[in-house]
Amino acid sequence: MKKNTLIQLLATSAVAVATLGVNAQSRDLNVVSWGGAYQDGQKEVYFKPFMATGVKMTDEAWDGGIGVLRTKIKGGNSTWDVVQVEADELEVGCDEGLYEKLDASKIGGANRYLPGTVHQCGIGAIIYNLVLSYDGDKLKGNTPKGWNDFFDTKKFPGKRAIRNGAKWNLEIALIADGVSSKDVYKTLRTPEGVERAFKKLDSVKADLVFWKSGAQPPQMLAAGDVVMTTAYNGRISAANDKDKKNFKIVWKDTPYTMDSFVIMKGTPNKANAEKFLEFAGRAENQAKLPKYVLYGVTNGAAYPLIDKALRADLPTNPDNLNVAFPEDAKFWIDNGDKLAERWAKWSGTK
Repeated sequence: MKKNTLIQLLATSAVAVATLGVNAQSRDLNVVSWGGAYQDGQKEVYFKPFMATGVKMTDEAWDGGIGVLRTKIKGGNSTWDVVQVEADELEVGCDEGLYEKLDASKIGGANRYLPGTVHQCGIGAIIYNLVLSYDGDKLKGNTPKGWNDFFDTKKFPGKRAIRNGAKWNLEIALIADGVSSKDVYKTLRTPEGVERAFKKLDSVKADLVFWKSGAQPPQMLAAGDVVMTTAYNGRISAANDKDKKNFKIVWKDTPYTMDSFVIMKGTPNKANAEKFLEFAGRAENQAKLPKYVLYGVTNGAAYPLIDKALRADLPTNPDNLNVAFPEDAKFWIDNGDKLAERWAKWSGTK
């Protein structure tokens, strides 16, 4: 290779690398959440007001899965900066180095948030339940009272919908089969407990419909596709408010959990990501979210600011919290992969 040609090639390469760096730095902040009514609420409460501070941002929706996040990071061309993740995704992704470690002082300080909501790799976004829901205009009088009714196709004939995945379905199957909610994870940690859960699911398999995104259960109820469904409580409340539905919620023996915001490893927008998390963590901002979707919030000072008329339907309301049970994220971290494989074979889905 001639000397001049080599010099030109090196110069071209340097310009290309520099250009990539500039493009990465100039990319707008991208926040990824769960879509539907929930993300619509986030846009009004967090995204639009945050952009009004002078930071440009975009938002996308996803359906979850640690494999998606692994691919984003390992591929080296991720355009995701802040992502809302479930509890097991938070722990696994943090252990695998998929997220930046958080500096609590950059997001308002740890004391701003409720105990248990601050993690080395994430900050609590919402607290919510997977509830049993049905259409109160179609089921009257004798209505479902718990998971045993969900699995009783003679008493309540018709299709019922569940999330497409092992998590939470194995728990509710065991409860329907007589296991106390406080003993669910103890039972699931045994091979016999797993078999028992799948056997209970077998009893209604012919009547099951699977949903993938949180927006689907209220749509299925509205269309009359199912007689009842599992659903995120906030999606049901949003449908009642926005679409004037009469969907009912059964809180008894429902699992509750917390989603967190994480910052993706290596993002060129780390500073703006921290600014966004600080903004979204302010009490006055979090207190506005239940107007759009009834999920519990994580700033300790936010609850008194929430409209009193909305508090009764929040997962953090003691009447609801006391009849529910916490998801065991460690169980799903330890067993999620093998149970996901078992679920895929059982359900015939991916």
